[in-house]
Amino acid sequence: MPLAVYILGLSVFALGTSEFMLSGLLPPIADDMNVSIPQAGLLISAFAIGMVVGAPLLAVATLRLPRKTTLIALISVFGLGQIAGALAPTYEILFASRVVSALACAGFWALGAAVAIAMVPVNARARAMAVMIGGLSIANVLGVPAGAFLGDQFGWRSAFWAVAIASVIALVGVVTLIPRIPLPEERPQLGKELAIYRDRQVWLSVAITALAAGGVFCAFSYLAPLLTDVAGMDKSWVPWVLGLFGLGALIGTAVGGRVADAHLFGVLLSGIAASTVLLTALALFGGFPAAAMTIAFLLGVSAFYTAPALNARMFNVAGAAPTLAGATTTAAFNLGNTGGPWLGGTVIDADFGFTATAWAGAGMTLVALALVAVSLRLHSTSRVVARSAGAPAEVPATGRPAAECATG
Repeated sequence: MPLAVYILGLSVFALGTSEFMLSGLLPPIADDMNVSIPQAGLLISAFAIGMVVGAPLLAVATLRLPRKTTLIALISVFGLGQIAGALAPTYEILFASRVVSALACAGFWALGAAVAIAMVPVNARARAMAVMIGGLSIANVLGVPAGAFLGDQFGWRSAFWAVAIASVIALVGVVTLIPRIPLPEERPQLGKELAIYRDRQVWLSVAITALAAGGVFCAFSYLAPLLTDVAGMDKSWVPWVLGLFGLGALIGTAVGGRVADAHLFGVLLSGIAASTVLLTALALFGGFPAAAMTIAFLLGVSAFYTAPALNARMFNVAGAAPTLAGATTTAAFNLGNTGGPWLGGTVIDADFGFTATAWAGAGMTLVALALVAVSLRLHSTSRVVARSAGAPAEVPATGRPAAECATG
């Protein structure tokens, strides 16, 4: 595995830490910026909105640009966004810095995956993608808790400075270790790729992904105040509980990636059902510290156990659009990361309390579960029709296993 692939993994570590670290920083940001916790939670939605918009747009806009130069530009803009956030004198400027950082993050994700694959032989592509996805998982295990620890010890701005430093290290690595990647010889046919959006299975996949992710992050985004205000835990425990969620995410990704190849719909149904049960348990027992910690770990497992299957399903139904399939999945995940925190903030503003975010999240995942059942029914019907017509059974349109498609 080329060292350059690990540099991309380090870059993803910085990107992932920035995206998720606000879950442990909402109370101090709210106090410093003189806004409510739900308003601070909109900063998570701001990043997700940037990812939703940026993933498909930048995937298309950078198709014909030099790969290495584009990566350098994107990681530089991302780092500058972290510095702007650390120096932000007002909530509005901090909000804008999150959107700009997210746009750069989305572009780097879309292009970085293509570059990683281009640098390795075909039989090493899965390993290359695993390194990049590993950067995101480690961000949840180490980066997010570290950000919460820095915020507790040195103020929330120190977490932004830490990510900015990580971005500089990643930039140096990209400049010195990423080779020149030749541009594709043939320009993708965007008209043909856009045609995938006429397929109802594509829109079902988008909705399932958004609701499954949104349901988890509806509660996870407000986990810090739930732990301190409802469970009565000291704020020094918050980084450790976030670390448990990240550890669960790492385990869930590994297990889900292996099982989803043979049982894609089984993983979707069982994983989303587990998230629904766990969110309900968090709403009922979140006031007990031991229960809250255990549920946080298991929720990380269930959420990321489902992720490889969600990605693979999109590639299966949108395989005719290699440029937009991955970007659409990324946008769908972050659509959930936008709607979830917004819904959580809405129920808090309505004075239902922090545990109500778990009830709202369970409602979202329950709808996702129903849509999986609809998608499975349509899938089964189409297979019966295909067999009757003598057509081959459906296979992943990418020709890749589910675990390799887990790039959302």
